[in-house]
Amino acid sequence: MIIILYIFLALIGILLLLSLIAPKNYDVSRSVLINRPKSEVFEVLKSLKYQDTWSPWAKKDPNMKKEFRGVDGEVGSVSYWLGNKDVGEGEQEITKIVPMERIEGELRFLKPFKSTSNCYFLITEEAGKTKVVWGFKGENKFPMNIMMLFMSMDKMVGKDFEEGLSTLKANLENKS
Repeated sequence: MIIILYIFLALIGILLLLSLIAPKNYDVSRSVLINRPKSEVFEVLKSLKYQDTWSPWAKKDPNMKKEFRGVDGEVGSVSYWLGNKDVGEGEQEITKIVPMERIEGELRFLKPFKSTSNCYFLITEEAGKTKVVWGFKGENKFPMNIMMLFMSMDKMVGKDFEEGLSTLKANLENKS
């Protein structure tokens, strides 16, 4: 019986140690230069409805159920989705808009697991083009922070961000 107690205490000690050294936060972002005016790119990025035309997750489930609430492109507008196992269920709400500079939102994932992250677009001019930085950040809460010792949020979603930005760039630059 005492051996079982020692094993149990050792496991708890290992979990506590891992939770102390595990990453507490994440911030994943990617950027792209788009050969279109900043004002045009900004207007497109604030539209939650337009995001479906370039979102990598919309491609993963073209039959995903979508609902929109509020005025698209304004603070408080919400995009809700319910999709297959690749996209899950959740919603995105625009929480702040700094005209011509920044769009912030909150991602609320409901399935396959509950979590909340902050997402953002930063829009700047660079070398006569529009630079878009797309990212999201949040906290790794216990026990997810321990899992992040063995997994990388950047590796999990970075390629999706790159694919989405590439499609956004193509959509805008091929537009007449």
